[in-house]
Amino acid sequence: MTERSYANLVMWASKAAVCVASILVISKLYAWWLSGSSAMLASTTDSLLDVFASLCSFIMIRFSLTPADEEHRFGHGKAENLAALMQSSFILGSALLLIFHGVNRAIAPQPIEHSSFAIGISVLAIALTFALVCLQKYVISKTKSVAISADSMHYQSDLLLNAGVILALVLHQYNWPQADGVFTVLVGLFLLSGALKIIYHSVQDLMDRELSAQDLQSIRAVIRSHPEAIGFHELRTRQSGKMRFIQFHLELDDNLSLLQAHRISDEVERQLLAIFNDTEVFIHQDPQSVVQAELADKEIY
Repeated sequence: MTERSYANLVMWASKAAVCVASILVISKLYAWWLSGSSAMLASTTDSLLDVFASLCSFIMIRFSLTPADEEHRFGHGKAENLAALMQSSFILGSALLLIFHGVNRAIAPQPIEHSSFAIGISVLAIALTFALVCLQKYVISKTKSVAISADSMHYQSDLLLNAGVILALVLHQYNWPQADGVFTVLVGLFLLSGALKIIYHSVQDLMDRELSAQDLQSIRAVIRSHPEAIGFHELRTRQSGKMRFIQFHLELDDNLSLLQAHRISDEVERQLLAIFNDTEVFIHQDPQSVVQAELADKEIY
């Protein structure tokens, strides 16, 4: 896939998420104003977070797609992680407010009006969110975008969230008035858990966490498969946005010419790029005798 095609698809999915979330906020705000449902307020809050998250994602994806420049030689991919940290701080505050509000509603339930209209809005939210998730799944299948994958996971959880709102409203109609407040607390706890997960993964990526164990296994297998590669060491990997970075020292025969060593490195690099899209590979060639002398007391990967 070309860089332009990748950018068009991820931006298309990001814009769709902002539009859908904005429509849901307006409709849910009206439903909450009519009904006074605490559960609908919780759902409205979640949709407001969706707008904020998707808008930040849209801005940061656009920024992360800009090519590397003189001051950012490795590109701007980590802008996605900075956006995630901003989103999570906003989510944490909203989650705590929802929990506090839900506890009050559970202790002192209040009547809900126009619950049928609120249920209808939740059904609309499920339909629009499902359509958005299908679009995101298509974009992910084509681009493998980390940002869109994270956004899609959030909207998939919204399907359950909106179904829960319907359940809370129905239970309220059947004389369980505490259901409204209890569900609000559950939504707050759900958002709190999600915010903490976002913070953890964003911080890990900003600290240059290694690629997954499966990816590392594939990298090692490719290097070892080359018939002229004696071994390798100091394998280091990281990810920044959609870009992966792989670097290692390739151990070669002492008697190879510089041209032969360069050819072998190019062949290994091509094999890695055939497996990993959007990747930069850095290979340092080491004569085998030098490696054995310098790394005698170290583990060679």
